[in-house]
Amino acid sequence: RLQAPQFQALFTPGLRSVAELFEKKNYELRIAGGAVRDLLSGVTPQDIDFATTATPAEMKEMFTAAGVRLINNKGEKHGTITARLHEQNFEITTLRIDVVTDGRHAEVEFTTDWHKDAERRDLTVNSMFLGLDGTLYDFFNGYEDLKNKKIRFVGKAAERIQEDYLRILRYFRFYGRIAEKPGDHEPITLEAIKENAKGLAGISGERIWVELKKILLGNHVNHLVQLMYELDIAQYIGLPLGGNLEEFARVSKNIQNLSPKPMTVLTSLFKGKDDVTNLDLRLKISKEEKNLGLFLVKHRQELTKGSGPEPLRPYQDFLMDSREANTNSKIFELLKYQGEEQLLKEMQEWTVPSFPVSGHDLRKMGVSSGKEIGTALQQLRDEWKKSGYHMDKEELLSCLKKL
Repeated sequence: RLQAPQFQALFTPGLRSVAELFEKKNYELRIAGGAVRDLLSGVTPQDIDFATTATPAEMKEMFTAAGVRLINNKGEKHGTITARLHEQNFEITTLRIDVVTDGRHAEVEFTTDWHKDAERRDLTVNSMFLGLDGTLYDFFNGYEDLKNKKIRFVGKAAERIQEDYLRILRYFRFYGRIAEKPGDHEPITLEAIKENAKGLAGISGERIWVELKKILLGNHVNHLVQLMYELDIAQYIGLPLGGNLEEFARVSKNIQNLSPKPMTVLTSLFKGKDDVTNLDLRLKISKEEKNLGLFLVKHRQELTKGSGPEPLRPYQDFLMDSREANTNSKIFELLKYQGEEQLLKEMQEWTVPSFPVSGHDLRKMGVSSGKEIGTALQQLRDEWKKSGYHMDKEELLSCLKKL
C-alpha cells in the first residue's frame, strides 16, 4: 500500500468529492498509467488519469444529477469524461478493450475487467492502477520492472507495437527516462522493433516529433539514436540516411548539462540544410525549430570563439550585425552545441549595448543631407564595434571630426 506524501497530496477537495460520488454509486475508481509510475518513483505527477468501471453514460448521469459541470466531450467516444469540481479538471476513462487496431487508431469496447484494460497498455511500467486507498493493482510486474529500471512491453512486444507503431518511440522515450544504463534491452524486443520499424511510415509527423523531442532531451540519447539507425527506424521518421553519428556522439556529450533545445541536439546529425528541409517535410516542425536548425548548420563551423583575450567577440559582433529576430537565443544554442559552457554563461549575462549616437546628434553638428548622415552613422558604428562597444557618445562625436 502506498502512503507516500506525494500520494496524500493528491487528495484535494475536488478529488474527495469525485471519490464520494463514485463510492455512493458503487463504481470503482482508480488512478491509472503514468501517474502511478510517477508516484511509485516518488515523483509528483503532472497530470492524473483516472480509470473506472462506470460507462460514459453512467458517469454523465451521475455527474449531471450532482450538478457537476462536464467539459469538452471530445473524448467521449473513447470513453473519457472530463468533470470540473473545485476549480480542478478530472479526466476519467471507462475501462476498455481494443476490438480493432490498424497500427494508428483503435476501436474500443467498454469493460469492467481491470486486467483486460491493463493488457492493452504499452509498457509494464505504464500498466498499473492505484486504488484511492493506496492499494497497487499490478498485473504485469510493472512495479518490479520500475524498481529494476527495466523497460518491457506488456505481453508480446510485436503485438503491442502492431496495435500502434508509435509505441516503438515510446519504448525509447521511457528507456531514456527510466533505464540506468545504455544497452540493457531484451533481444526479443529489439527484434520486434526492427521487424515493425516500417510501420512508423504511416504515423503522422506531428505525433512522431512529440516523442522524438522527449527522447532527445532524455538520458542515453546517443545510444538511442545510434539504435534507431541500427534498427532501420531513422529513415521512417525523417532522419537523414547518412546521419553524422560521430558528430552526434560528440555534441550529445557536449550538451549534457546545458538544457539544449531538441533541435540543437538533432542538428548534429545533419550534414547540410537539405537535411533540415527533409526533416521539416516529414515532421512538420515549427518555423522557429526549422530556423534554428538552418542557423546551426550554417554557422557551427565558422562562428567560433576568438583566439585573443576576448573569446566572446565573434559572437557579440555577429549579434550586433544581425538584423534577424531571436539571434541571441540562436547564439546560446550554438554555444551549447559547441560545448562552450563558460562562454554561454558570459553571453547570457551580457546585455546588448545600444548605439549611443543618433541622426539627431549629427544634425546638431551640421551634417545635413540624409545620405551623409547614413554614411557617418555607419562609420561611427564600425569605430564603436572596434572599441568593443565601449566608446560613449562624446568619444564617437569627436571621432567624427577626425573622420
